[in-house]
Amino acid sequence: MNELDFTGRNVLVVGGSSGIGNGIARDFRRRGAVVHVWGTRPSAADYAGSEGSDLSGLGYDAVDVGDPAALEMAPVPFPRLDVLVLSQGTVLYKQGEFARAGWDRVIAVNLNSVMHCITKFRPYLREAQGCVVIISSVSGFIANRGNPAYAASKAGAVALTRTLGEALAPEGIRVNGIAPGLVDTKLTKVTTEHPKRREMALAAIPLGRMGTPADMAGAAAFLASPLAAYVVGQTLIVDGGLILS
Repeated sequence: MNELDFTGRNVLVVGGSSGIGNGIARDFRRRGAVVHVWGTRPSAADYAGSEGSDLSGLGYDAVDVGDPAALEMAPVPFPRLDVLVLSQGTVLYKQGEFARAGWDRVIAVNLNSVMHCITKFRPYLREAQGCVVIISSVSGFIANRGNPAYAASKAGAVALTRTLGEALAPEGIRVNGIAPGLVDTKLTKVTTEHPKRREMALAAIPLGRMGTPADMAGAAAFLASPLAAYVVGQTLIVDGGLILS
């Protein structure tokens, strides 16, 4: 028996159109799952040629999860849901998160929508005795200079993982999470495309390299598999050792 085989399982990856979410979505499909993703562009075709985005073989809907009304009206892709991965995320630079509008938008997408998504899909997860994987960040454990909303939202996501893990376990729904370190995606270009910042960031990572979406996908597959059947409410830090010192 291959406990990492997801053949016949239904997986929804919110924020699965690019970056970490897309890597996770494609990995679940490779493992046999039927995978649907939510993104922000009008159609899957609008991602053609985009770096870090491959939607081939994946179902797609455009949903602005930062808008509670849009989220409530979004179509449910499966009659039962085995795995819900919440990988939505945004960040604002140049002090944008110190302004009320910037703060509100980042919190809406990175934190509020996590709760709203789980509320929406709770009956489907209960039916399948499924699981949730919440993608937070190491920024939820350390200071993130210049990005107060991002750091607060990710710390909130870690707390939600613990709290909902406890609340939903009696229903047969396991909730866990992943806190990525520095992964080369469009959200981290401010670091990865700046030679000095990149050099300094790599020097702080004991493994000496950035993470990849594939690194996060392996952790997600483990948490969603029977191998993690007794793991509840935990956030697995996947950062190459970044926050060890």
